[in-house]
Amino acid sequence: MKQIKFRVIIVGIVFTLFFTIIGAKAMYLQIFCRSWLSEKAANQYEVSLKSSGKRGTIYDRNLREMAVSIDVTSIAAHPPQIKNPKAAAKSLAKALKINRNVLAKRLTSEKKFVWIKRKVTPKEAETVRNLNIDGLDFLREHKRFYPNKTLASQLIGFTDIDDNGLEGIEFYCNDDLKGAVSRYTVLRDAHGRGFEAENITDSDSRGKNLVLTIDSNIQYIAEKTLAETVTKFSAKSGMAVVMATGTGAVLALAHFPFLNPNALNEFDQELWRNRVITDPFEPGSTMKIFSAAAAIESGSCSPNSIFYCENGAYRVGRHVVHDTHEYGWLSLQQIIKYSSNIGAIKFSTKTGSESLFRTLHNFGFGTKTGIDCPGETAGSLASFKKWTKIDAGTISFGQGVSVSALQLVAATSAIANKGIFMKPYVVQAITDHNGRLIKSFAPSKGRRVISEKTARTLTRIMQTVTTEGGTGVNAALEGYSVCGKTGTAQKIGKNGGYANGKYVSSFVGFVPSEHPKVAILVVIDEPKGQHYGGTVAAPAFKNIAQKTLAYMNISPKSKTDGLIVSLGSKAKACSFRIY
Repeated sequence: MKQIKFRVIIVGIVFTLFFTIIGAKAMYLQIFCRSWLSEKAANQYEVSLKSSGKRGTIYDRNLREMAVSIDVTSIAAHPPQIKNPKAAAKSLAKALKINRNVLAKRLTSEKKFVWIKRKVTPKEAETVRNLNIDGLDFLREHKRFYPNKTLASQLIGFTDIDDNGLEGIEFYCNDDLKGAVSRYTVLRDAHGRGFEAENITDSDSRGKNLVLTIDSNIQYIAEKTLAETVTKFSAKSGMAVVMATGTGAVLALAHFPFLNPNALNEFDQELWRNRVITDPFEPGSTMKIFSAAAAIESGSCSPNSIFYCENGAYRVGRHVVHDTHEYGWLSLQQIIKYSSNIGAIKFSTKTGSESLFRTLHNFGFGTKTGIDCPGETAGSLASFKKWTKIDAGTISFGQGVSVSALQLVAATSAIANKGIFMKPYVVQAITDHNGRLIKSFAPSKGRRVISEKTARTLTRIMQTVTTEGGTGVNAALEGYSVCGKTGTAQKIGKNGGYANGKYVSSFVGFVPSEHPKVAILVVIDEPKGQHYGGTVAAPAFKNIAQKTLAYMNISPKSKTDGLIVSLGSKAKACSFRIY
């Protein structure tokens, strides 16, 4: 009995010792190692992710959606939970069309969370779900979508995989458009299945909406016309801008070739930027209307001032300037109508370099307009103090100076707007996700660049360009009076000189001349066969102007006031309407 009792006591002591050790260990872990254990457990079963609120919508002026964000699924994996990484990589690579070896490395990594493929199509998501692979996760994200595909794509721009703006309005207004960034936690069970997640839907996290000045209908007219013109003349590219003359609001800003931001990787990077804003070019003879403005504004010339145009060839120092036709005596008005380079040199010489520079600078050449778009160029206009004698001459007809398409159409709008320059803009309002107005952008107070009298004089001169014998007769519209100017500029080559056979053809103007509503610019780069602005760009201007005026419900003038001729002395006598 004593031995049995002794054994019981020994066993009791041993068990008591074991329980004491276990209890002490448990107490140590629960009290002193609590934070460490909680962190370790969280590392195994919790994944912290970032999420951005839904990006704001971009609308045109009529509240037509131009850029929206849609809900999509992204596929992720928890490598420790993947039982057979090689087999999983093989199946996933086939279903998602991604590199199998790269995927295998991700699934065998020591990371607790890896992306498999973000923002997949619904079909891809369903295919992967049907694979029933443990350790995969299907997370909700947002993807930018452009419902009109190529419409105004270079202006609107695009975003990256994380919904950050990279080009265009998407980039310039990124802080307004992007949603608030928040963190959330996904919880996993022992089999790698999600069993709880924090609710990440928060209306306050959504980005703000933008309302643009762009009119999708006018934008479509400009793009369609541009595409037809570039194709017809086998040109390299083209640009077109339509601007409201009284406000500076951009109604259309078009490029060709087109860009579809929904399939960005299928297009060359050269097509990504907004070349209307970013790319300078020599304007050619379109600059003559501004040189004429300087001559008239300075008081040195009138529309009827006469200049001898040297029968087509004029020596300036070591250089000889040519006209396309042999002209003798021409008035300033005729110099613009027939686009004489020699005539432009003659009246600009009389104006003086300082007055010419000051007027061109006042029109905005050589400086940025300040439009709400990224990457704007200032072009180039050297100070008159650096001009040589030939510089003063060539600048007067658009060589030795560079401008952006936006600068050129904005300066032309100033003439239409009685000499007042309006700052161009494309964003007219910011709203919240419910459509409530947060901020609106009215036209900026304009600056006067020339007198109203000079603007009226230039309007009359520009009207003659589209009349019989003028270089812009192909821009004339039945029922409307058109003001404009052709431009044909030889392109600068890689070595600094002018490239043979490479031209930029353009036409800029406004309609109707009596009460201008829109200014329009068409620029065609490197047309083949024909290269004169009056042949290449003027018909495109006409088409855009005609359809835009019809869309804006601006009626043409009556063809001709009838002249009633009464025959006989009585009121009931016959009458005829003569046209």
